[in-house]
Amino acid sequence: MQRIGVFVCWCGSNIAGTVDVKAVAEAIKSEPGVVYSTDYQYMCSQAGQNMIIESVKEHNLTGLVICSCSPRMHEATFRKTAAAAGLNPYMVEIANIREQCSWVHKEMPVGTEKAIILAKAAVAKVNLNTPLTPGESPVTKRALVIGGGIAGIQTALDIADAGFPVDIVETKPTIGGKMAQLDKTFPTLDCAACILTPKMVDVAQHEKIRIFSYSEVTEVKGFVGNFDVTIKRKARFVDETKCTGCGDCVDKCPMKKNPNEFNMGMDNRSAIYIPFAQAVPKVATIDAGACTMLKKGKCGLCSKVCGAGAIDYTQKDEFVSEKYGAIIVATGFNVINLDKFDEYAYNQSKDVITSLEFERLTNAAGPTAGKLLRPSDGKHPHKIVFVQCVGSRCENCAEKGKEYCSKICCMYTAKHAMLTRDKYPDTDVTVFTIDVRTPGKNFDEFYRRAVEEFGVKYVKGMVGKIVPEGDVLKVQASDLINNKQLHIDADLVVLAAAIEPDKSARPLATMLTASMDTNDFFTEAHPKLRPVESPTAGVFLSGACQGPKDIPETVSQAGAAASKVIGLLCKDKLVGNPCIASSNELMCNGCSSCERVCPYGAITYSDKEFRMPDRTTKIRRVASVNPAVCQGCGACTVACPSGAMDLRGFANDQIMAEVDAICK
Repeated sequence: MQRIGVFVCWCGSNIAGTVDVKAVAEAIKSEPGVVYSTDYQYMCSQAGQNMIIESVKEHNLTGLVICSCSPRMHEATFRKTAAAAGLNPYMVEIANIREQCSWVHKEMPVGTEKAIILAKAAVAKVNLNTPLTPGESPVTKRALVIGGGIAGIQTALDIADAGFPVDIVETKPTIGGKMAQLDKTFPTLDCAACILTPKMVDVAQHEKIRIFSYSEVTEVKGFVGNFDVTIKRKARFVDETKCTGCGDCVDKCPMKKNPNEFNMGMDNRSAIYIPFAQAVPKVATIDAGACTMLKKGKCGLCSKVCGAGAIDYTQKDEFVSEKYGAIIVATGFNVINLDKFDEYAYNQSKDVITSLEFERLTNAAGPTAGKLLRPSDGKHPHKIVFVQCVGSRCENCAEKGKEYCSKICCMYTAKHAMLTRDKYPDTDVTVFTIDVRTPGKNFDEFYRRAVEEFGVKYVKGMVGKIVPEGDVLKVQASDLINNKQLHIDADLVVLAAAIEPDKSARPLATMLTASMDTNDFFTEAHPKLRPVESPTAGVFLSGACQGPKDIPETVSQAGAAASKVIGLLCKDKLVGNPCIASSNELMCNGCSSCERVCPYGAITYSDKEFRMPDRTTKIRRVASVNPAVCQGCGACTVACPSGAMDLRGFANDQIMAEVDAICK
């Protein structure tokens, strides 16, 4: 039997407000194994921890039960306290009487009764706990950044500047992401390319950074410090080592009627193309679905005009395997599909466009060379309507939109309206909005400047329907302040469409065993204390893959993620989690159920020789667990039909002891 000390925390009034902590401490004194029980206002404070250390020595304690907040918050804290007192850190059990008790009960008798039950369950488990010793594993001092937008670029640069090699994997032919498509940035109206291009060049020239453009991650195995990643380098039919980016092939290519993805399909590109002038790497890519040579074996003009001899029609997809110590997800965002929003006539009129399409129209490198022209006829629009929250904050249309606020729309719409009025003073600009959200430094001043200095009209109300009639867009909307319906004949309508995670996020999360929310944004380990870490050790989050963000916030988070990665890669060895699965070979029947459910590939099977009672030998197929790979998820223990698999620290008899204590 253990000598257990129980320490009940008040947590100020968080726990003590609805739990009689002194009654809990008194009730636990009679539990088997408990030799000391007390309460204190703030057990996680330095004074509280010193009290625990002194109590361990004074009462010769062999196990601790801390009745406090969630183990996600302070389990590591109290394990360090136990180690400082000379105890094995894994002889500590947390009874969560805050989140699971005081925060969900309003009446003190009910809260107190439940807290006592939770404390008894923890005591029952500690009585069966055994000291555990964590193993060690080496760290591969290389990082992988998945995504080459501004988040991935900044993260990679910060890690590389610290002296660690970094690989960037980007699905498109060039890095740069959405920021490369922007014209100006709010609230300073800086040129987006002027900010981004130098960073892209820095990435290309950095000796510690390697770019895998036009590539994707296809498989991830391993664990923190030792990830094995397979990268698919898609055939671009151009030798990157030879191509000089001169553009002769692009100019001569006869297949020039392919939608230009970089300009949001508002103009065409050649079958062989370089996305934009500042592309990194500046290497041509052949669109296999548009190239006559690849489809029919005819043409080959690009190969004939290429002085560097870079064209290679025989090129195949290539798979590269690399080892990494840390992985950073920076997959970014996309604008939602507006096909279901028929009321805005997006698919009926070329003059109803998204905000990102508007960015390309106003960009000097865009389809109209920076001139604001209507896509339908190339004429200058004199009356423009901007519609906010298209698909965002969609409480009654969740099946086609998003319930969350996309965060950046209010500001970039103010930017668009301001720039339009500045460059074309004769243009009438009206913005329809539910409300204006400007929660950033100088953001509200920026919005007020659009209204007061540039005369942008803001109307509190939503557009109900847009009907194309000839050259005019009939906009029907409500003005909630003046309580009336508006009918506006607009030349151009710009929809501030909601943003969502990139489509690659969900399959990537499956490969990384990372957590996602219901909107497919990656979930952080803790929203306040660990905002750039995934719950999966060694996987970090950067940028809009975690939620809607503007550029300054994205760059800040990229730096934060990089600092966490640097802290990891600085270590030569990592201490593993000793709470891992183990197999009882005498009970194992070799069914492979555990191997099939293990998400980390930690379980393998082998044939072993066993001596039978009659002194004969028998070969049996049994499971074995790789302790360096196992993450202690417990899936195998649930799947094992013979009960051969068990989890150290959470063994079946320990769990059942807790259940019995609760059910007494």
